[in-house]
Amino acid sequence: MEGQRKGSFNVMEGSEANGKRWCGSVVRTCDLVLRLLAFLLTLVAAVVIGADKQTAVVPIKLVESMPPLYVPVAAKWHYLSAFVYFVGANAMACTYATLSLLLSLGKRRKWMETVITVLDTLMVALLFSSNGAAIAVGLLGLQGNSHVHWNKVCNMFGKFCDQVAASLFISLLGSITFLLLLLLPQLFRLKQTT
Repeated sequence: MEGQRKGSFNVMEGSEANGKRWCGSVVRTCDLVLRLLAFLLTLVAAVVIGADKQTAVVPIKLVESMPPLYVPVAAKWHYLSAFVYFVGANAMACTYATLSLLLSLGKRRKWMETVITVLDTLMVALLFSSNGAAIAVGLLGLQGNSHVHWNKVCNMFGKFCDQVAASLFISLLGSITFLLLLLLPQLFRLKQTT
């Protein structure tokens, strides 16, 4: 009788171990896919805004009694420090995603998982802060600010603003991907304990 109980108990332990191994492989696969996705999204966001420039002819009125002068004006991403920060943050996140993807392909040690988790958290903070700064400047370009007499510029540089908006959206998806890298292992652990 005792042998039968032990035998059935061992079968249960074996199925629990298999369930844990299966759950671990799912987490590892999701981790690899999310890291690859984070790499692609941050790379595309940096390239889209990095290649963004537009020249437009803008009328400038020096004196009210004279006709306006038409001057060619260029809009480039590196003219605004918020966009420079945005490109730098996405480039750093892209580089980190590449390195962490390579590290994830190998055997992970406990200390390495801790370091990667801390760095993932830093990437989430870095990307969300750069997105916020770039969105704030983008809204100024789109709407202007009448209180400080800043005119909106997206009506003259439509292509430039559209590319900035696309890059911001892609980077926001990259930020969410890094956030999922932090949340999914915790959700699988929670599911495992219940």
